Amino acid sequence: MSHAPGRLIVIDWGTSNFRAFLVDAESGKRLESRRSEAGLRSLSSAEFPHYCAAQIGDWREGDDPPPVYLAGMVGSARGWREAPQLDLPVSANDLADHVVAAPGLDNAWIVPGVKVVTSDQVDVMRGEEIQAFGALAMIGDDTALCCLPGTHSKWVRLEAGRMIDFTTLMTGELYHAVRFHTLPGEPDRGREAFDAEGFEQGMQAAHHPAGPLHALFEARSRHLHAGLAAAQVGSFISGVLVGHEARTQRTLFSGPQRVLLVGSSALNALYRCALEKVGFEVQEIDSDQAILAGVCALARRHRDDSALT
Repeated sequence: MSHAPGRLIVIDWGTSNFRAFLVDAESGKRLESRRSEAGLRSLSSAEFPHYCAAQIGDWREGDDPPPVYLAGMVGSARGWREAPQLDLPVSANDLADHVVAAPGLDNAWIVPGVKVVTSDQVDVMRGEEIQAFGALAMIGDDTALCCLPGTHSKWVRLEAGRMIDFTTLMTGELYHAVRFHTLPGEPDRGREAFDAEGFEQGMQAAHHPAGPLHALFEARSRHLHAGLAAAQVGSFISGVLVGHEARTQRTLFSGPQRVLLVGSSALNALYRCALEKVGFEVQEIDSDQAILAGVCALARRHRDDSALT
């Protein structure tokens, strides 16, 4: 393994998407990026090394090809090779110490995930852990509360440079299921435009004492009898779910509380609205930048450890 690479390759490979970044190893600056919809669902285990090599082959030409670090569901049992899920508490150094080699591609390493297994909670994470540590590095602190919105939204607590707890909420996946596979979501099939008024109505409905199961049905009843337009239904459903997520987390984290919101610009905008409405102070961090910062820090540790062996 090269002990002083000028560049490295970061790959975030999930169930639905493949994202690759060529990065300056010291500064963390993105030099090039590539994306595709070739997620885990579209490939067999034997195809992973060949697909990856084809996507990044030109970045690895020459006598000293940059190392590759892969994060996300690529390290699951259904991915390229299963990487361990470490028990909390976990530091960024712990992740670096437990990377596993990706078979079939030289100098390629899969980042481990993390898990919580207690008497009252069992939870797992792959991919968001490196973003959380990257966000922590970007703000120059060792303690933070992070919200990482997505298909499976994660809330992560870090203290003294270690991840000490996290919780998964199926906000994004439930949104898709309700909007495209239930009666309340039927009027808004096929539309993608966001409607601010519909989202606001959904956040208000999330306060109903009967809870989100009732509030979601109001997408139908309001469409029938309260003027909720068909084009507003999807945004209303989003408002109910994001609003409920914000409210439940606020009950867990009371008092003045800053949240690092680590996501895409589109999701960050929705979550900022909901989080500020319940009293959180929000600091937005781009998820791509967070994963690059996290992997660059991990790679330095991994490189230093390798130099000692």
